[in-house]
Amino acid sequence: MADVTKTSDQSLNNILNKLGINSSDEANAAKKDSSVLGQAEFLKLMTAQLQNQDPFAPMDNGDFIAQMAQFSTVTGITEINSNLTNLGDKLEPNRIATAASFLGTSVLVPGDKVSPDDKGQIHGVVDLPASSANVGLTITNSRGEIVKTIELGSQNKGLVGFSWEDIPEDIVRANEKLSLQAFAGNGNATDGLSTAIYNKVLAASTPKDSKDVLLELKDFGEISASEAIKLKSND
Repeated sequence: MADVTKTSDQSLNNILNKLGINSSDEANAAKKDSSVLGQAEFLKLMTAQLQNQDPFAPMDNGDFIAQMAQFSTVTGITEINSNLTNLGDKLEPNRIATAASFLGTSVLVPGDKVSPDDKGQIHGVVDLPASSANVGLTITNSRGEIVKTIELGSQNKGLVGFSWEDIPEDIVRANEKLSLQAFAGNGNATDGLSTAIYNKVLAASTPKDSKDVLLELKDFGEISASEAIKLKSND
């Protein structure tokens, strides 16, 4: 029986060698993690299954091939996961470069609260769901007083840009957040009519526990870079 077992082990080693698998390496790997079924362990299991099968009801060739195919599929998925992990590690420096590219810019983000930028101006867009002959917005201070009304006239559906560049000095010095209210059609505030404002990026970071880039904005605090619609240089 010892000779049969020895011959079986030698045959298995020959098979492993033909497949390019070093049996000693597989054994060492199995010692490191006994919970992982490697190629060598799988072939040993298959060999034992063939040696101990009922001679009057041997394994069907189709079943044997199916088991081999299933193992190959699992091995392939494991290799793909490993490759994706390695790819993520290689892309990590790109995240840092992406974060750095936001510095010195302003990003367009959804919102209706804003304060004048470093140039004493306000820039943004109105998201118009349908074409209208009378589009505009009102800007109010913290006390609810209207400090500016911007008429944009007839506009097509989509993002409609607006600017307030001649902001009075007292409003700029107060540096308080102003509220925006867009309207369309009859000149009254319209439900569902949203705005987005350009806001200065103060800092950008790449947290270790996240694959995202986080931006710290002047008026909106910390947001995900994926929330930004557009960006422009502050120059």
